[in-house]
Amino acid sequence: MKSLSDDAIVVRLYGPERATLQRTAQDVKQALSTINGIAALKVEGQAEEAQIEVRVDLAAAERHGLKPGDIRRQVATVFAGLQVGTLFEQQKVFEVVVWGAPEVRTSLTSLHELLLETPKGRPVRLREVAELRIAPTPTVIHHEALSPRVDVVANVRGRDLGSVTREVEHRLKDVKFPLEYRAELLGEYAERQAAQKRMLSFAIAAAVGIVLLLQAAFGSWRLAALVVLTLPMALVGGVLAAFAGGGISLGSLVGFLALLGIAARNGILLVNRYQEIQEHEGEAFGARLVERGTRERLAPILMTAVTTAVALLPVVFLGDIAGLEIVRPMALVILGGLVTSTWLTLVVLPALYLRFGAMGRRVTVADTVPAAVSPLRA
Repeated sequence: MKSLSDDAIVVRLYGPERATLQRTAQDVKQALSTINGIAALKVEGQAEEAQIEVRVDLAAAERHGLKPGDIRRQVATVFAGLQVGTLFEQQKVFEVVVWGAPEVRTSLTSLHELLLETPKGRPVRLREVAELRIAPTPTVIHHEALSPRVDVVANVRGRDLGSVTREVEHRLKDVKFPLEYRAELLGEYAERQAAQKRMLSFAIAAAVGIVLLLQAAFGSWRLAALVVLTLPMALVGGVLAAFAGGGISLGSLVGFLALLGIAARNGILLVNRYQEIQEHEGEAFGARLVERGTRERLAPILMTAVTTAVALLPVVFLGDIAGLEIVRPMALVILGGLVTSTWLTLVVLPALYLRFGAMGRRVTVADTVPAAVSPLRA
């Protein structure tokens, strides 16, 4: 699982060797340093501390009957200590640890003179069987999927995040990465894009569900298609409100889903009422039927729009403050979309139903029974 970052742009580098990874990170940093809008560019550092490396001379150790593990264990005892027992005193347990004297542990020269026990019984000095040196060693090595990684991070100032990210992607293509090394662009923009793709997939699934629900409600694919094709017009007001409020964001996408549901609900209520009047109340298909059905559904549709707007207006007027980063764009989209969706439901949809509704009229039992019994009556 990829760890998240608070930085706007994160270029994560993967590779097998830490030293090569650091050099490649410096190359990436140099490539990104001239991009307009990049700020606080740096290679994410790793804390290091000095450690003593013991490189065993295998030939010399073999002459004295020592194995590399024997040498490292004896040196580790001097520095880290070796627990040899426990001491019980006043109902307390103390570990008894043997380790080197302070003057030996703080001096590399004294460590060179450390006497090691050998199977032959003759001690040998450490410098005779191994080479010692002080080397920086990272205290924590970051891994992901068993591969070491290093991050080159930056923030953005003076430009929009999307354009800077696209330029970063272009610059990364010009960087020559060693074999088995690769880069991945993460950060705030990448997370936002991933969230928008998820929301888009949810929107497609919701649209498919709406089509199926409309078909089940109307009993006609033609009427279902008629309502679905008018739904994008209902979103026009939401799109205009979203751009007026700063553009499309995660919150505005949630608002579009909510607006889609409201528009579909109003369409279902209106068309179902037309069908009820025609099939159960004997009203002939025509302008009078559409006018009557629209008038009867006018109050519920307007009530839905007004109550929703009243609930969302305080969120819009509070402004862009902390805690409303997602709610405010969503409220803007719904408010803007309510205007166009209500107009669509009460003006455009009745006209379209009057033009195409007769072809989508349900066939009921009352329509089929007289035709079946008429020969018997004759």
